Amino acid sequence: MIQIQHLNKTYKSAHALKDVNLQVDKGELFAFLGPNGAGKTTTIRILTGLTRLSSGTVRLNGFDLGDREIETRRQCGLVPQSINLDRELSVFENLNIHGKLFRMNKQKRLRRIEELLDYVEMGDRKGTLVKNLSGGMKRRVMIARALLHSPAILFLDEPTVGLDAGMRRKIWALIKKIQQHGTTVFLTTHYIEEAQFLADRVAFLDRGTVVVLDTPVNLMNRQGTWALDCLKEDDMETLYFNDRKEANDHIAAHKDSFTLRRVNLEDSFLALTGKKVK
Repeated sequence: MIQIQHLNKTYKSAHALKDVNLQVDKGELFAFLGPNGAGKTTTIRILTGLTRLSSGTVRLNGFDLGDREIETRRQCGLVPQSINLDRELSVFENLNIHGKLFRMNKQKRLRRIEELLDYVEMGDRKGTLVKNLSGGMKRRVMIARALLHSPAILFLDEPTVGLDAGMRRKIWALIKKIQQHGTTVFLTTHYIEEAQFLADRVAFLDRGTVVVLDTPVNLMNRQGTWALDCLKEDDMETLYFNDRKEANDHIAAHKDSFTLRRVNLEDSFLALTGKKVK
Protein backbone atom coordinates (compact mmCIF):
# COMPACT_ATOMS: atom_id res chain seq x y z
CA MET A 1 0.00 0.00 0.00
CA ILE A 2 2.82 2.42 0.93
CA GLN A 3 6.28 1.77 -0.50
CA ILE A 4 9.13 4.14 0.31
CA GLN A 5 12.60 3.50 -1.07
CA HIS A 6 15.75 5.51 -0.34
CA LEU A 7 13.80 8.64 0.54
CA ASN A 8 15.92 11.73 1.19
CA LYS A 9 15.00 15.33 1.90
CA THR A 10 17.53 18.13 2.18
CA TYR A 11 16.87 21.77 3.11
CA LYS A 12 19.98 23.73 2.13
CA SER A 13 22.58 22.25 4.49
CA ALA A 14 20.12 20.35 6.70
CA HIS A 15 19.44 16.67 5.93
CA ALA A 16 15.86 16.20 7.18
CA LEU A 17 15.41 12.61 5.95
CA LYS A 18 18.23 10.16 5.28
CA ASP A 19 17.67 7.06 3.13
CA VAL A 20 14.28 6.14 4.62
CA ASN A 21 12.90 2.76 3.51
CA LEU A 22 9.43 1.61 4.60
CA GLN A 23 6.64 -0.66 3.45
CA VAL A 24 3.15 -0.43 4.96
CA ASP A 25 0.62 -3.13 4.12
CA LYS A 26 -3.01 -2.68 3.13
CA GLY A 27 -5.23 -2.21 6.19
CA GLU A 28 -2.30 -1.74 8.55
CA LEU A 29 -2.14 0.91 11.25
CA PHE A 30 1.45 2.10 11.16
CA ALA A 31 2.93 4.54 13.68
CA PHE A 32 5.92 6.80 13.01
CA LEU A 33 7.52 7.95 16.26
CA GLY A 34 10.32 10.35 17.03
CA PRO A 35 11.26 13.46 19.00
CA ASN A 36 10.47 16.94 17.74
CA GLY A 37 12.48 17.68 14.60
CA ALA A 38 13.06 14.02 13.76
CA GLY A 39 11.36 14.35 10.35
CA LYS A 40 7.90 12.89 10.99
CA THR A 41 5.87 15.77 9.55
CA THR A 42 8.31 16.16 6.65
CA THR A 43 7.68 12.50 5.76
CA ILE A 44 3.91 12.94 5.78
CA ARG A 45 4.14 16.14 3.72
CA ILE A 46 6.19 14.31 1.10
CA LEU A 47 3.86 11.30 1.02
CA THR A 48 0.80 13.53 0.57
CA GLY A 49 2.42 15.67 -2.14
CA LEU A 50 2.78 18.87 -0.10
CA THR A 51 6.60 18.83 -0.11
CA ARG A 52 8.97 17.69 -2.85
CA LEU A 53 11.38 14.89 -2.05
CA SER A 54 15.06 15.38 -2.83
CA SER A 55 15.61 11.80 -3.99
CA GLY A 56 14.06 8.37 -3.71
CA THR A 57 10.75 6.84 -4.74
CA VAL A 58 7.26 6.76 -3.20
CA ARG A 59 4.39 4.53 -4.30
CA LEU A 60 0.91 4.78 -2.78
CA ASN A 61 -1.69 2.13 -3.61
CA GLY A 62 0.27 1.26 -6.77
CA PHE A 63 0.74 4.85 -7.99
CA ASP A 64 4.21 6.38 -8.30
CA LEU A 65 4.35 9.87 -6.79
CA GLY A 66 7.01 10.94 -9.27
CA ASP A 67 5.11 9.84 -12.40
CA ARG A 68 1.43 10.22 -11.48
CA GLU A 69 1.28 12.88 -8.79
CA ILE A 70 -2.41 13.79 -9.10
CA GLU A 71 -3.61 10.16 -9.03
CA THR A 72 -1.25 9.42 -6.15
CA ARG A 73 -2.51 12.34 -4.08
CA ARG A 74 -6.09 11.15 -4.59
CA GLN A 75 -5.18 7.98 -2.70
CA CYS A 76 -4.56 10.07 0.44
CA GLY A 77 -6.62 11.67 3.14
CA LEU A 78 -4.71 14.00 5.46
CA VAL A 79 -5.43 15.21 8.99
CA PRO A 80 -2.67 17.74 9.70
CA GLN A 81 -1.35 18.66 13.12
CA SER A 82 -2.78 22.20 13.05
CA ILE A 83 -6.52 22.90 12.83
CA ASN A 84 -7.05 24.19 9.28
CA LEU A 85 -10.82 24.32 9.03
CA ASP A 86 -12.46 27.60 8.01
CA ARG A 87 -13.67 28.97 11.36
CA GLU A 88 -16.34 31.21 9.82
CA LEU A 89 -18.03 28.40 7.90
CA SER A 90 -20.24 25.63 9.20
CA VAL A 91 -19.24 21.99 9.55
CA PHE A 92 -21.24 21.13 6.44
CA GLU A 93 -19.74 23.97 4.40
CA ASN A 94 -16.19 22.90 5.25
CA LEU A 95 -16.87 19.36 4.09
CA ASN A 96 -18.83 20.45 1.03
CA ILE A 97 -15.94 22.60 -0.22
CA HIS A 98 -13.56 19.67 0.18
CA GLY A 99 -15.85 17.44 -1.84
CA LYS A 100 -16.05 20.02 -4.62
CA LEU A 101 -12.24 20.28 -4.72
CA PHE A 102 -12.14 16.53 -5.35
CA ARG A 103 -14.81 16.93 -8.06
CA MET A 104 -17.34 14.70 -6.35
CA ASN A 105 -20.77 14.97 -7.93
CA LYS A 106 -23.41 16.66 -5.81
CA GLN A 107 -25.50 13.59 -5.01
CA LYS A 108 -22.52 11.50 -3.92
CA ARG A 109 -20.98 14.44 -2.05
CA LEU A 110 -24.09 15.16 0.02
CA ARG A 111 -24.69 11.49 0.78
CA ARG A 112 -21.07 11.01 1.85
CA ILE A 113 -21.16 14.08 4.11
CA GLU A 114 -24.22 12.73 5.92
CA GLU A 115 -22.62 9.30 6.30
CA LEU A 116 -19.35 10.62 7.67
CA LEU A 117 -20.88 13.11 10.09
CA ASP A 118 -22.89 10.24 11.56
CA TYR A 119 -19.74 8.08 11.52
CA VAL A 120 -17.77 10.60 13.63
CA GLU A 121 -20.83 11.35 15.80
CA MET A 122 -21.19 14.92 14.53
CA GLY A 123 -24.48 14.59 12.66
CA ASP A 124 -26.23 17.02 14.99
CA ARG A 125 -23.52 19.66 14.41
CA LYS A 126 -23.81 19.94 10.62
CA GLY A 127 -24.94 23.57 10.71
CA THR A 128 -22.67 24.69 13.58
CA LEU A 129 -19.93 27.21 12.82
CA VAL A 130 -16.49 25.70 13.32
CA LYS A 131 -15.46 28.52 15.65
CA ASN A 132 -18.12 27.30 18.10
CA LEU A 133 -16.81 23.73 18.28
CA SER A 134 -14.54 22.25 20.95
CA GLY A 135 -11.06 21.05 20.04
CA GLY A 136 -12.13 17.42 19.98
CA MET A 137 -15.08 18.18 17.72
CA LYS A 138 -12.83 20.04 15.29
CA ARG A 139 -10.54 17.01 15.14
CA ARG A 140 -13.47 14.76 14.32
CA VAL A 141 -14.60 17.12 11.55
CA MET A 142 -11.07 17.08 10.11
CA ILE A 143 -11.10 13.28 10.10
CA ALA A 144 -14.49 13.26 8.35
CA ARG A 145 -13.15 15.74 5.77
CA ALA A 146 -10.05 13.60 5.13
CA LEU A 147 -12.25 10.53 4.53
CA LEU A 148 -14.78 12.31 2.29
CA HIS A 149 -13.28 11.27 -1.06
CA SER A 150 -12.82 7.64 0.15
CA PRO A 151 -9.00 7.56 0.21
CA ALA A 152 -7.15 4.25 0.44
CA ILE A 153 -4.72 5.73 2.98
CA LEU A 154 -5.39 8.07 5.89
CA PHE A 155 -2.45 10.13 7.15
CA LEU A 156 -2.77 11.41 10.71
CA ASP A 157 -0.15 13.92 11.87
CA GLU A 158 -0.42 14.27 15.67
CA PRO A 159 -4.23 13.83 15.53
CA THR A 160 -4.84 14.19 19.29
CA VAL A 161 -2.39 16.97 20.15
CA GLY A 162 -3.84 19.38 22.70
CA LEU A 163 -6.82 17.18 23.60
CA ASP A 164 -7.65 15.99 27.09
CA ALA A 165 -7.32 12.30 27.99
CA GLY A 166 -11.01 11.52 27.57
CA MET A 167 -11.26 13.05 24.10
CA ARG A 168 -8.02 11.38 23.03
CA ARG A 169 -9.56 8.02 23.89
CA LYS A 170 -12.60 8.83 21.76
CA ILE A 171 -10.36 9.73 18.81
CA TRP A 172 -8.42 6.48 19.35
CA ALA A 173 -11.65 4.49 19.11
CA LEU A 174 -12.54 6.34 15.90
CA ILE A 175 -9.12 5.62 14.38
CA LYS A 176 -9.44 1.90 15.14
CA LYS A 177 -12.91 1.89 13.61
CA ILE A 178 -11.53 3.48 10.44
CA GLN A 179 -8.84 0.80 10.22
CA GLN A 180 -11.38 -1.98 10.77
CA HIS A 181 -13.29 -0.68 7.74
CA GLY A 182 -10.23 -1.40 5.57
CA THR A 183 -8.41 1.94 5.42
CA THR A 184 -4.63 1.94 5.79
CA VAL A 185 -3.62 4.39 8.53
CA PHE A 186 -0.22 6.13 8.80
CA LEU A 187 0.09 7.88 12.15
CA THR A 188 2.65 10.22 13.67
CA THR A 189 2.41 11.02 17.36
CA HIS A 190 4.51 12.05 20.34
CA TYR A 191 2.05 10.37 22.73
CA ILE A 192 3.91 7.10 23.18
CA GLU A 193 0.90 5.32 24.67
CA GLU A 194 -1.10 6.25 21.56
CA ALA A 195 1.20 4.25 19.31
CA GLN A 196 1.47 1.45 21.85
CA PHE A 197 -2.33 1.10 21.97
CA LEU A 198 -3.17 1.65 18.30
CA ALA A 199 -0.34 0.50 16.06
CA ASP A 200 0.25 -2.86 14.39
CA ARG A 201 3.86 -1.82 13.77
CA VAL A 202 6.02 1.10 14.82
CA ALA A 203 9.06 2.80 13.27
CA PHE A 204 11.36 4.96 15.41
CA LEU A 205 12.76 7.97 13.57
CA ASP A 206 15.76 9.84 14.94
CA ARG A 207 17.46 12.74 13.14
CA GLY A 208 15.89 11.73 9.84
CA THR A 209 16.87 8.05 10.05
CA VAL A 210 14.72 5.01 10.83
CA VAL A 211 16.53 3.29 13.70
CA VAL A 212 14.16 0.35 14.21
CA LEU A 213 10.87 -1.06 12.90
CA ASP A 214 8.85 -3.75 14.67
CA THR A 215 5.61 -4.46 16.53
CA PRO A 216 5.09 -2.63 19.84
CA VAL A 217 5.13 -5.94 21.73
CA ASN A 218 8.44 -7.05 20.20
CA LEU A 219 10.04 -3.67 20.87
CA MET A 220 8.97 -3.69 24.51
CA ASN A 221 10.09 -7.29 24.98
CA ARG A 222 13.60 -6.28 23.97
CA GLN A 223 13.85 -4.38 27.25
CA GLY A 224 12.08 -6.84 29.51
CA THR A 225 8.73 -7.00 31.27
CA TRP A 226 9.24 -4.95 34.43
CA ALA A 227 10.99 -1.62 34.94
CA LEU A 228 12.35 -0.09 38.14
CA ASP A 229 12.70 3.70 38.12
CA CYS A 230 15.11 5.18 40.66
CA LEU A 231 15.81 8.89 41.11
CA LYS A 232 19.57 9.54 41.17
CA GLU A 233 20.26 13.15 42.15
CA ASP A 234 18.90 15.09 39.15
CA ASP A 235 18.45 12.11 36.82
CA MET A 236 16.30 8.99 36.60
CA GLU A 237 17.90 5.57 36.30
CA THR A 238 15.79 2.68 35.01
CA LEU A 239 16.56 -1.01 35.43
CA TYR A 240 14.78 -3.74 33.47
CA PHE A 241 13.78 -7.26 34.51
CA ASN A 242 12.00 -10.15 32.81
CA ASP A 243 10.65 -11.49 36.10
CA ARG A 244 8.75 -9.56 38.78
CA LYS A 245 10.38 -11.56 41.58
CA GLU A 246 13.83 -10.46 40.33
CA ALA A 247 12.66 -6.85 40.41
CA ASN A 248 11.29 -7.22 43.95
CA ASP A 249 14.51 -8.92 45.09
CA HIS A 250 16.47 -5.96 43.76
CA ILE A 251 14.24 -3.55 45.67
CA ALA A 252 14.72 -5.55 48.87
CA ALA A 253 18.50 -5.61 48.47
CA HIS A 254 18.91 -1.85 48.02
CA LYS A 255 17.98 1.17 50.09
CA ASP A 256 17.06 3.39 47.15
CA SER A 257 13.46 4.40 46.51
CA PHE A 258 12.13 2.56 43.47
CA THR A 259 8.96 2.73 41.40
CA LEU A 260 7.98 -0.62 39.87
CA ARG A 261 6.01 -0.55 36.61
CA ARG A 262 5.46 -2.41 33.36
CA VAL A 263 7.88 -1.76 30.50
CA ASN A 264 6.37 0.56 27.88
CA LEU A 265 7.23 1.58 24.33
CA GLU A 266 9.06 4.70 25.47
CA ASP A 267 11.59 2.49 27.29
CA SER A 268 12.49 0.91 23.98
CA PHE A 269 12.79 4.27 22.25
CA LEU A 270 15.01 5.66 25.02
CA ALA A 271 17.25 2.61 24.88
CA LEU A 272 17.74 3.01 21.15
CA THR A 273 18.10 6.78 20.90
CA GLY A 274 18.78 8.15 24.38
CA LYS A 275 15.88 10.58 23.82
CA LYS A 276 12.27 10.90 24.85
CA VAL A 277 9.43 11.16 22.36
CA LYS A 278 8.11 14.69 22.92
